[in-house]
Amino acid sequence: MKPGSYTSDEMMTIAAARMLRNGAICFVGIGLPSAAANLARLLHAPDAVLIYESGPIGAKPPVLPLSIGDGILAETADTVVSTPEIFRYWLQGGRVDVGFLGAAQLDRYANINTTVIGDYRRPKVRLPGAGGAPEISTSAKEVLIIVKQSRRSFVDKLDFITSAGFLTGGNARERAGITGGGPVAVITDLCILRPEPESRELIVSSMHPRISREQIRLETGWEIRFDAECVETAPPTADELDALRDLQARTAAAHGHAESAA
Repeated sequence: MKPGSYTSDEMMTIAAARMLRNGAICFVGIGLPSAAANLARLLHAPDAVLIYESGPIGAKPPVLPLSIGDGILAETADTVVSTPEIFRYWLQGGRVDVGFLGAAQLDRYANINTTVIGDYRRPKVRLPGAGGAPEISTSAKEVLIIVKQSRRSFVDKLDFITSAGFLTGGNARERAGITGGGPVAVITDLCILRPEPESRELIVSSMHPRISREQIRLETGWEIRFDAECVETAPPTADELDALRDLQARTAAAHGHAESAA
């Protein structure tokens, strides 16, 4: 790879990592969310408190965990509590600043599907399921979502709503009695989307370098709109790329793989 070059996956992970504030208490999903959250901890947010649903609080894994039950999370945590305490006291008690989630499908109001593709009773594909995402999406003070963008993932209508975004838009979330603040950003390999203040529909606020509006339109299952002040995402810095690639290399070595995906 040429000096200064980077992949779309690296751009996505770094852009997502930038969103996590130092000192934030963050409930982390496995996969892309975990990569972004741990990269943030290595770069600008050393005091972020990473929580995983298996019970670790303040986890500082030197490599990315394989699952929420990976021992490296408990071994590097400040403390470990029971799963009921994580959910009831920390999450539902309003003590989590940020929920960091992934998605299989997403709609224009940032509702997430990780349950089934097709009819629920006779699905075409059975997805991994909910895990703690429904509770995270409804109880965290704010939610970040990281997902690769395509017409398969950005759909006009979800086959199933696993985790609530803004439901049907507007104040539907509040009317449903949901207490958490909801999604504040969706970070993809093409752009960053944020909910429009009134409609709560996702609109493009930032496009990644070398990405065109037409590319974004082609990979979105609804008529996507762009913020009037849409900007270009800052490209990854050398420090950000070095930290991400070092993390991936350590993870690959630890898990016995030639490569590790972001």
